[in-house]
Amino acid sequence: MTSSIQSLINSGTRLWLDSVDPDLVQSNFAMGVTGATSNPIIIADLIKTGRFNSKIIELSKTGSDAETTAWKLTDLLVSEAEKVFLPVYKKTNADDGYVSFELDPLLEDSSCTLSIKEKSARYIELGKYWSKNHPNRMIKVPATEGGLAALEELAAAGIPLNVTLIFSRRQYEAAREAVWRGARRRANLDQFKSVYSIFVSRIDVYAASKYPQLSSHAQGLAGIVNAQLLWQANQNFWADNKTPLKQEIIFASTGTKNPEDKPWKYVAALAGSDIQTNPPATNDAVAKSTQNFTRLVDHLPAPSIVEELQGKIDWTKLEQDLMRDGLAKFADPHKALIQLVGQKSQA
Repeated sequence: MTSSIQSLINSGTRLWLDSVDPDLVQSNFAMGVTGATSNPIIIADLIKTGRFNSKIIELSKTGSDAETTAWKLTDLLVSEAEKVFLPVYKKTNADDGYVSFELDPLLEDSSCTLSIKEKSARYIELGKYWSKNHPNRMIKVPATEGGLAALEELAAAGIPLNVTLIFSRRQYEAAREAVWRGARRRANLDQFKSVYSIFVSRIDVYAASKYPQLSSHAQGLAGIVNAQLLWQANQNFWADNKTPLKQEIIFASTGTKNPEDKPWKYVAALAGSDIQTNPPATNDAVAKSTQNFTRLVDHLPAPSIVEELQGKIDWTKLEQDLMRDGLAKFADPHKALIQLVGQKSQA
């Protein structure tokens, strides 16, 4: 573990890896990373490397179609990562050491004709299926209307939850309230664990494009300030509703998009608490840096900047636009993933 990573962990941050690449999981675990996450883009990129061709062929020999084979491979890769982080899970008594498993993104594809109620039922069914016999698997559900409607039942069923694609306070509060309703239906809260993935850098890209009139002091801070405010709201809520395990914010989408930014821009700004799920390149940059990370997550910029960002940005429109783009970024790669698996199986 490098001194920079150690300083980040010492500040109160826990690092997760935004990948389930077996090699990266091992190297990042040695670096001090304590969890991981997956999504269709990650799985598709791994398949493109050709490293798993033999496994695809083996799985397809069971007579499975391409989609089933793709899910089997996803399950396998996530399961292997779970084994690496299981000691962390046990050591922390189920407070850390998770690997997130994303449910079917095609439920939110533009071509899906299911109603919100039907989507919710499917999320519940899939969540129970993919979490069974996986103690440190966290089921990832998007903060869409269908996903939000499924959270209470999933939480009541005792499933650790990662509510993802959160861009706004509305989404966060709706997710938290649904999860908390479900948690209180359980026999006890001993194993109750939930996290809320707040996307950061995508908001800054959006703000730069849609709100060029923002002052130079405010531009580039929209994602950070939004994450800090939601983190504070989460801190306050769980301080009033105490649970044995931490109910945390995940700072996601922490890879920088602006080439002028330091690769650890978001890592530094949000250091000090909860979880950062970082792309492999971001964790590598942090490890190789000489930065001494200190707690900044509760250090908001000047009130005038916060007011400008809250007042000039239409957060309802931002949520709608980024959610639409985010769902497409997962649904489209999943379609490509199925097609790719089919091609490799036939070959």
